[in-house]
Order: sequence, then C-alpha cells, then structure tokens
Amino acid sequence: MPVYNPPLRDMQFVMHEVLNVSADFQTMPQHAEMDADTINAVLEEAGKFASQVIFPLNISGDAEGCTLDKTTHEVKTPAGFKAAYKTYTDGGWSALSCDPEYGGQGLPLVVNQCLYEMMNSANQAWTMYPGLSHGAYAALHEHGTPEQKALYLPKLVSGEWTGTMCLTEPHCGTDLGLMRTKAEPQADGTYKITGNKIFISAGEHDMAANIVHLVLARLPDAPPGIKGISLFVVPKFLASADGTLGARNGIWCGGLEHKMGIHANATAQIVIDGAIGTLVGQPHKGMQAMFVMMNAARLGVGNQSLGLTEVAYQNALAYAKDRIQMRSLSGAKAKDKPADPIIVHPDVRKMLLTAKAYAEGGRALAMFSSVLLEKVHHHPDEKVRKDSDEMLSLLTPIVKAFLTDNGYQAATMCQQVFGGHGYIKEWGMEQFVRDARINMIYEGTNTIQSLDLLGRKVLGNNGATLKKFGKLVTALVMEEGVNEKMAEFINPLAVLGEQITKFTMEIGFKGLQNPDEVGAAAVDYLRVAGHLVFGYFWARMAQVSLQKIAEGSTDPFYTAKLQTARFYFAKLFPETATLMRTARAGSKVLMDTNAALV
Repeated sequence: MPVYNPPLRDMQFVMHEVLNVSADFQTMPQHAEMDADTINAVLEEAGKFASQVIFPLNISGDAEGCTLDKTTHEVKTPAGFKAAYKTYTDGGWSALSCDPEYGGQGLPLVVNQCLYEMMNSANQAWTMYPGLSHGAYAALHEHGTPEQKALYLPKLVSGEWTGTMCLTEPHCGTDLGLMRTKAEPQADGTYKITGNKIFISAGEHDMAANIVHLVLARLPDAPPGIKGISLFVVPKFLASADGTLGARNGIWCGGLEHKMGIHANATAQIVIDGAIGTLVGQPHKGMQAMFVMMNAARLGVGNQSLGLTEVAYQNALAYAKDRIQMRSLSGAKAKDKPADPIIVHPDVRKMLLTAKAYAEGGRALAMFSSVLLEKVHHHPDEKVRKDSDEMLSLLTPIVKAFLTDNGYQAATMCQQVFGGHGYIKEWGMEQFVRDARINMIYEGTNTIQSLDLLGRKVLGNNGATLKKFGKLVTALVMEEGVNEKMAEFINPLAVLGEQITKFTMEIGFKGLQNPDEVGAAAVDYLRVAGHLVFGYFWARMAQVSLQKIAEGSTDPFYTAKLQTARFYFAKLFPETATLMRTARAGSKVLMDTNAALV
C-alpha cells in the first residue's frame, strides 16, 4: 500500500524563506495581519485532512469507480467519497481563500494552493470535485450579476453546491468556435439551452445538493466562430433567490466516460435539453468570463501533477531504501545483507532525484504564481496589479504544461524504480501514472499551451513580458555573480537568460515568413522557458540554503536542497541545449512529409 506524508517543511521553506510571502501580504490590507505561524497551523491541519481522510480512499476509489443510474441519470461516487466531502465542508476547507462577503475565510491564495497540492497527492480524482468549484466561483465572482453572486457564491463557498465548466462538445475539443449548443432568450430574461457536452469532470455526482454548470452556448444572433460564444449559469436544480431548491433542470448525465485514469471522478457526457440558464457577462463575450475559470483550471491542473509528482517520489524513495537487489558497482554497501538496497545504484538515484527536483521546483513556481494572483486581486497599487497579471499570464501555460509533462515523466520513473512491482496495482504506482496522463491533455493540451506561450504571450508583445521575467533573472545574477559558491547555479542560468533572447528572436523572424515555424518550435520552446523559470527558482533556493548554512545552521534540509539543486543544474537543465537545437531544425522536416504520412 502506498504512503503519503505532507511536505510541510518544504512548503514552509518556499513560502517563508524563499518567497517571503509575509512581506507581500503586508502590502495588501486584506492580509496585513497574516503571519507565518497562522499559515503553518492551517497547513498542518490541511495535511491531516489530505493524508488521513482522502488518501485512504484513493486506491479503493480507483477500483470502484463511479456508477450511473441510466433511469434517474444520477451518479454514485465510490464508497467514502461523500462522507469525506462532508468532512471537507464541515472543516471549512471549501471556504479557505474565498471572499468573506460570501462566507469565505479570506486566507491568502497560497494557502489554498498548498491545501490543493496535498489533496492532489492524496487523491486527485476526489479533489477534482471541489476543485472545479473554485473556478466556477472565480468566474461568477468577477463576471456574475449581483443576483447571480447572491444566489450562487455563498453555496459554492460553503461547498453545499459544486461547480463545473461545460465547454467541450463531441465534434470539437479546443476549437470552441465550432460549438453548436444553442441558447434561446425567454420573455422572463432567462434562456433555454440545448446541446451536448462531453468530458465534463465532476459533471454529475451525489456529493453535493446541487451542481452549478457554467455552459458555453450560442445566441440566435451570434456571429460565427469564437466571437459568437456566450456564457450561462445552468444549475442542476433550479433555485429560488434564498437558495431553496426547486425543480430538476433540463440538464443531466447521459453517460460516463470509461477512462485510463481518474476512475473515481465522474467524467460525464452532459445532455442539455431546454435547460433554464441565465447569462453571465455580456452576450457574445462568454470567453472573457470563461477564461477566468479556464486559467484557474490550468493552474489547478499543474497543481494536480505537482501533487502526483510528490506522492510518487515519496513512495519510490521508500521502496528504493528497502528493496535489496545486486551489489553496488563500487563495492558492497549493506555488508550484513545478501544484496544492497537499490538506492545505491546511480540510475535509481537519477530517477528519484528527477522526481524530487521537478516536485520542489514546481512547488516554488506554483506558490509564486499564487502570490501573483493574490496581487492581481488585492494589491492597492494599480501598476502592481497590472504587472502581476501580465507575469501570471506568461507563467500560466508553463505551470500547466511544464508541470504536467514533468509530472508524467516523474510518475513513470518512480514506477520504474519499483521494477515489476510498479506494474502491480496494490503498490499504487501504476495508478499515479494513469492519473497523471490526463493532466497533459485537458484544459488545453500541452501543445495548445505551448502555442499560447510562444504565439501570444511572447511573440504577441515582442517579448516584453519575457523580458520582465528576464529582469528577475538578471537581478539574481548581478547579486550572486561574484559568489563562487553560487557559480554552479548562477552561471548556467545566466547563459540561458542570454540565449533565450536570441532564440526567441530567431523563431519570431522565421514565423513572420512561415507561421508553421512557430508551431514546429512551440513545444520545445515551452520546455526551454520552463527550465529558465525552474532554474531561477532553484538558484534562489540554493541561495537561501547557502546563506542558512553560512549562518551556522546544521539542519540537513539545507544540505539536501543544495544537493538537489546541483543535480537539477547538472542533469536536467542541460536539456535546453537539445531543445533549442531541435526547435531551430524548423518546420520543413515536419510539413514536407506527405509521402511519409500516407
């Protein structure tokens, strides 16, 4: 059976020693009184919920899956899921970082980020039920009418109701401009919505009294394409203004997808037949509101893979310390045993350290992004809000794609550490691999994220935002450039910081001549950018660790952090050289292949 221990020490290190979040909170009136002790106490309890309540349900939930009653269209979640959700809402976890005006606790988003990382490690399929509600909450909080906010937000905050995002249709995935779902205006100001949606995570379940679907649809006068999409809130049960539930709405589950992973989450085919909904935002401007939820979901998906990377690493490490097989190439290490534990073998260590480096680097990036999002919403200085939003926009596709690519790679490596046992269900490793695979696909495939990063976020403003991140790198290089102890971290980071400017300009120039050049380079480019970001945070973590050791600390945590940083820069960061070379190979070897692809 797998194990999970919440990585509280590393979370505290990133928050308080590397990012110094308290200093940022003091600039925001909502969080000026927030201190490290309060945050740590909350996260300790969050870790108990994740490890003691939902982690024990992970394997059993995967085995049992969800069950659809085709007569009533109701879905039953695995045993224990509903009770765990009640424990979650009773504990106030659903309200952790929500607006106090609607019943929220108003804690910083970074605290919620840590809660969700731990829950994703413990049980990603379960966590997706409340997780999607946060996106629905965010979209309605920003774009909902006063009436919509008054009705839906308190229920979403309390967890009494959950939310979904209904985008994909059978004939179209990411290309939402092809969508066919229709919305007909009614005399009372509501709309009757008809269509079919697929792949709707947590689209139907028995864990909450009502489900608030956010549905994209077209009005009768809608222009073609993406500019003709509107957003509607369509509840499972209609409700009066005071939240009292009424009649069943014309939206239900027509089937459940049989999936490779996340079996315990109901991925629903949703039938919408004259369902009553209300417009969110302006007509034909639905993507503006939905992007709030989509961007929240993209950050959330990155967090899902971060959680899986951590739990897979923990289990592989424990196994490698215990499993004995062969002798070390440099001589027996466990002389009292017939063989050495496999952790003595170099390649086993490489796999373990890869997962560790990707987990800890991803944690730093995810927390940094959550602090940026906090500034977007709550910082009193308009310029800080704008700059933070721009930086977060740049980092969002990296969080989604780089963390999920790394998460799948790490989960697979950790499964490999187990050898044949990694392929056996009761160890839990094969489930981590299966669950991690979906994260690279949904909320926009990682190729879509790569095109978004390179095409929109970088080339779209001539690299202006990338240069702003580059200034963070330059500032660190200038600060530590003469420190010999930092050279192994700073020098490769400085080199890539210079290289990526020229690299970007080359691709941009080639793309002006042939847009396929951008498409051919985008995936490689995102991984280069991902390593630039990870390299920056790993250098900062090494910087803090060296400072603590210089001050006299004998805590082995800092020594471990330095060793992982050295591994990252020596073994993972150099991938950028290959990626830049393959990106520069261009589109011809891909597109001039009609004979090959017969």
